[in-house]
Amino acid sequence: MGYLDDGLWRVGSVAPRTADGRFVRQASRIRNWITRDGSPGPTGRGGFPAESGRYHLYVSLACPWAHRTLIFRELKGLAPHVSVDVVHPWLGPDGWSFDTDAEGSTGDRVNGKRLLREIYLASDPQATGKVSVPVLWDKAEGVIVSNESAEIIRMFNSAFDGITGNRLDFWPEALREEIDAVNDRVYRGLNNGVYRAGFAHSQEAYDEAAAEVFATLDWLEARLGRQRYLLGDRITEADWRLATTLFRFDLVYHGHFKCNRRRLVDHAALWPYARELYQVPGVAATVNFGQIARHYYTSHEGINPSRIVPIGPDIDWSEPHRRG
Repeated sequence: MGYLDDGLWRVGSVAPRTADGRFVRQASRIRNWITRDGSPGPTGRGGFPAESGRYHLYVSLACPWAHRTLIFRELKGLAPHVSVDVVHPWLGPDGWSFDTDAEGSTGDRVNGKRLLREIYLASDPQATGKVSVPVLWDKAEGVIVSNESAEIIRMFNSAFDGITGNRLDFWPEALREEIDAVNDRVYRGLNNGVYRAGFAHSQEAYDEAAAEVFATLDWLEARLGRQRYLLGDRITEADWRLATTLFRFDLVYHGHFKCNRRRLVDHAALWPYARELYQVPGVAATVNFGQIARHYYTSHEGINPSRIVPIGPDIDWSEPHRRG
């Protein structure tokens, strides 16, 4: 991530921290909603009706938060309706770029920009704050609708159903309270917990975060030992929010972020569960392990100053999951 300061780019810390070495994730600031009729959503302003071809996603294939939006775009049949561009996996001094010398990176085919920060400034010349992915762009108005992944996936879950006819519902009303509670636990302990461990700058901060990562994995292992998915017998938003962290765990979080007490493949319930989600039609195509490894091992110079990308681990995600 980088930061816009008084409308101008400056290089920001990849990992903002407190004085005692604890990583602090910065909140997303642009939080409008696409709705079926363009009426205002829970936050932000209205004027963003669901229309085929109007909206565009900017993502990183390495970023677990952006990855959520790609999964929902596939599962909800939105690929013909919401276009997508992919930034370069290296997060350098200028932030995310649209360089194309990495397999899977597309350049900016909508606005022709070189850097993601230019998209933020095109939307608002006075923009300040975090420059992050994903970005949901409105081609008609030339503005960013949202850069909050948790809300983009909820837009994708239902706003375009009248256009696609896709009625899959990953946030069913009867389960929303429980889904939100599970999301909160998984976010604090695992989705963000691995970053708190990896970017810790004191032993105390690392110990605290790493312990919570594995306490959360233990909780998930027990939960999935007695039921197929996090909320029972159906896949929900909570499963997909967890999945993008699991897909990255052994590849980068176990070693690069020092979350090495156990691997994902060492878990009797979590490992087949993760493979089952990976094997859902359309999901594997959203996963690019090469870009994931390249991003983490080359972008975090403070953690890996050599920027050498390791050759492993070898993991067979196509192995039958034997869950039912």
